Amino acid sequence: MTIDQEIRKYPFSESPGIDIDPAYGLLRSTEPLARVQLPYGEVSWLATRYEDVKTVLTDPRFSRAAAQGKDQPRLREEMTYEGIIGLDPPDHTRLRKLAGKALTARRVNEIRADAQRIANEYVDDMIAKGSPGDLVEMFALPFPITVICELLGVPFEDRAQFRIWTEGLTSTSEQLMSYVEQLFGYMGKLVAQRREQPTDDLLGALVKARDEGDRLTEQELLSIAGVGLLLTGVETVSTHIPNFVYALLTHPELMAQLRADRSLVPAAVEELLRMIPLNPAAMFPRYAVEDVELSGVTVRAGEPVLVSLPGANRDPEVFDNPETFDFTREQNPHVAFGHGPHHCLGAQLARMELQVALHTILDRFPELSLADGDAGVSWKSGLLVRGPNRLLVAW
Repeated sequence: MTIDQEIRKYPFSESPGIDIDPAYGLLRSTEPLARVQLPYGEVSWLATRYEDVKTVLTDPRFSRAAAQGKDQPRLREEMTYEGIIGLDPPDHTRLRKLAGKALTARRVNEIRADAQRIANEYVDDMIAKGSPGDLVEMFALPFPITVICELLGVPFEDRAQFRIWTEGLTSTSEQLMSYVEQLFGYMGKLVAQRREQPTDDLLGALVKARDEGDRLTEQELLSIAGVGLLLTGVETVSTHIPNFVYALLTHPELMAQLRADRSLVPAAVEELLRMIPLNPAAMFPRYAVEDVELSGVTVRAGEPVLVSLPGANRDPEVFDNPETFDFTREQNPHVAFGHGPHHCLGAQLARMELQVALHTILDRFPELSLADGDAGVSWKSGLLVRGPNRLLVAW
């Protein structure tokens, strides 16, 4: 195949639900490296096979740094603020290592009890206000915002503003850079406070990593603490909680399976991550720095490649019965959090929050249902994430 291939409009459809467009499966079997045109930016290759996706995400011949300054394929006119995502090793490796010292598996485990307490508080409030209620507004949005704010050490009274920023960072709004500047300005003040009075919260640990040893620059610190953790620790979780609950309520056999065996919750989270796409389209293209062959196609140096994580997660070469939810799947090497050097920094935090959320919903709402069927569900539009912005449930 050559560069003369048909150029397809991308995203393929505007389907707002939790399913993926069947075009991904068709391309994976017939044209695994396809030419696509997003609303903005240059024409790109789109990889849909699992092995091709992993190659693009790990092979140093594909570069994120090389994308800087290019007319990158994208969903909105303004360039997405990238921070650490726009770097290659060794700069990227240095930042991940320093950030990893602050956001350790031990720290995530230590806050699980706090996350459970926070989840129960929001459910208490839902129950007190009475059925039905909007799961998005009353639980899915405030729960991860409160967790990350407690983790970072953000004052309680400022959490409403954090919600505005997190929603703004994933919108197609022209105010994107204004939100980034506001967030960085706010985080800069908190950083200054941590220097004056050191703390043992996550932001305090990041400040220590910035000021000692192989130092973070101030911009790098703010990028990790502000944008990186907000997007992974808040937006991923707040979007996927209603996605997951909607999937369970529309597949009652899955809900019954989890209610009968709560030990399946961690595996269920992984399977739900595999099956339900977070983004409406592939993002953050890698640019080839030399000619590379993928699935019989030569990607020329200087050409961008987008990777479809949902397409890879349903590759029958890797997953048995890939179009079916299976909470007992023994091997589930999904790439919902990416792969390789840019594997999501907050993946363990997001996993923990999603597990806590599912456990809490199963425990506290034994008779949960959609309050008004699909009429009680509305879906996000014009955002870089996909999921319900309203999920009316009864209990």
